[in-house]
Amino acid sequence: MGSYILRRLIAAIPVLLGITIIVFLIMSLIPGDPATAILGSYATPDNVEKLNRDLGLDKPVVQRYFIWLGNMLSGDFGRSFSLNRPVLDEVLERFNATLILAGTSFVLCALLGILAGVISAARQFGFADKAITFIVLIGLSIPSFFLGMMMILLFAVNLRWLPVSGMYAIYGGGDLPDLIRHLIMPALALAAVASGVVARLSRSAMLEVLRQDYIRTARAVGVPERRVIMRHALSGAMVSIIPVLGIQAGFVLSGAVYIEIVFQWPGVGRMLVDAILKRDLLLVQGGVVLVAACYVLFNIVVDVAQSLLDPRIKT
Repeated sequence: MGSYILRRLIAAIPVLLGITIIVFLIMSLIPGDPATAILGSYATPDNVEKLNRDLGLDKPVVQRYFIWLGNMLSGDFGRSFSLNRPVLDEVLERFNATLILAGTSFVLCALLGILAGVISAARQFGFADKAITFIVLIGLSIPSFFLGMMMILLFAVNLRWLPVSGMYAIYGGGDLPDLIRHLIMPALALAAVASGVVARLSRSAMLEVLRQDYIRTARAVGVPERRVIMRHALSGAMVSIIPVLGIQAGFVLSGAVYIEIVFQWPGVGRMLVDAILKRDLLLVQGGVVLVAACYVLFNIVVDVAQSLLDPRIKT
């Protein structure tokens, strides 16, 4: 197992390196002069030239990339000019909020999706199967940001059950119950589509396992149906379900960008949108690289978990 984890970590290095190249090139190809956008009304030719020199923007693209990569590998992600603070400090602070939102949404989509898939497969062609399939299709058809706005209109504006936006109340609050109240709507909106995907694929995986000979044998010897479903069938189906969870983790993490905008959640997604509008290149590059690194790391964890269930994967 140790050698398998080491191989996966080594294989992640070129992936992360490729991500840094793509992010840097995209930010370099954005039209316009970053120094002019930064200076605004103070963008005289002398000031623009001085700022380009201070930021290293007067150097060739390849040289700028290696300077940025070397600084980043030493732990220096640069300094955000719009916030006047180190990029790494800002990204890590915002990432805590994103992790709370994306982590909660991922747990919800995993639990709800697997539970719905198991029930649907166990009651194939029954009322529960048809009802779950109908709900899943609706969930897959509604964009998360639109669902979020409808939830705000219903539960925050009309019923006044939940707060409209933010992570904590502006006045008072700041405790765990306050966080949970602010988290309910964005987490559910973000988890809706992912739950539908997990439910459909969990149902397919469960139906395939339920047709296996060892399941029929277990039923023939009198093993209770609930034990057959939850212990034997589900454990066999998890080998196929875990990779789907890994993909949905990436969807949830990337989907947090527009959900954070809709609900004004103070996470990395909202930070990246503001940084792009302000042409804060170092903040954008640092935020994207950190999020991508977390996604790669999570996929390694998923691969390791899958290899524990099916040792053939390690070979």
